[in-house]
Amino acid sequence: MKSEKNILIAFILNLVFSLFELIGGFFTRSIAILSDSIHDFGDALSIGLSFFLEKKSKKEPDYNYTYGYVRYSVMGSIITTFILLFGSLFVILESIKRIINPVDINYNGMIIIAIFGVLINFMATYFTREGDSLNQKAVNLHMLEDVLGWIVVLVGSILMKFTNISIIDPILSLFVAIFILYHVFKNLKEILDLFLEKTPKNIDINKIKEKLLRIENVYDVHHIHVRSIDGFNNFATLHVVVKKYNKETKDKIREKLKECHIIHSTIELELENEICDRKICKISAKKRGD
Repeated sequence: MKSEKNILIAFILNLVFSLFELIGGFFTRSIAILSDSIHDFGDALSIGLSFFLEKKSKKEPDYNYTYGYVRYSVMGSIITTFILLFGSLFVILESIKRIINPVDINYNGMIIIAIFGVLINFMATYFTREGDSLNQKAVNLHMLEDVLGWIVVLVGSILMKFTNISIIDPILSLFVAIFILYHVFKNLKEILDLFLEKTPKNIDINKIKEKLLRIENVYDVHHIHVRSIDGFNNFATLHVVVKKYNKETKDKIREKLKECHIIHSTIELELENEICDRKICKISAKKRGD
């Protein structure tokens, strides 16, 4: 409940401020402020989805969602990522126009909005600092990035006030947009890896095999498949060849898999003289010395 409340506070702060800076961006004629308003709106949407998913993901698996509801978080990530993608491309086009045809900017207004930006995002960072969920930890990291971004805008607006070089604003917005795009494409790659069922980053198949082969009664490990549902919860299926069937061996296997960041596993035990029904098992290992 604490994590849900903190995410809700961060959501309200970001949504209100994104509307405030959108109006302020038009008033000051700052493309950097406008670009960050799109960014912050994307953040607010992301946090809002995180709040909803914090509740949704706690639902128990059922016949409709046998793996549970955790993948709703991935859907939310896709929506937010594409909002930030198109928003950043729009800002880049507008920034290029401003570089070619500079406009006068209200520096004082820009400085005031930037100060508010630092304060609001610092408050959101404070409320999400003690995360007890993966969602909240991700939100907190995003808030920290926003604080740094607004510090850059503040420094840039002060420089423009004293130098009267208005081209700094679109150049600044380009850097902000490129920074956002970097994270957008990074997120897209992670989402693509997830849907292609690539082995999760925190999983080492060789390490898993080594751990399992140290268990007494385990002779061979093959047909290992590891996938992630949401980027955090890992599931595995595997065949383990044993000298004799017993529950103790299976329990030890599950313990070792949990040590390797696998929360749920489906294990098929086979005897040494059995022929695996999977003719091609390329991911295989045998205990040496047996």
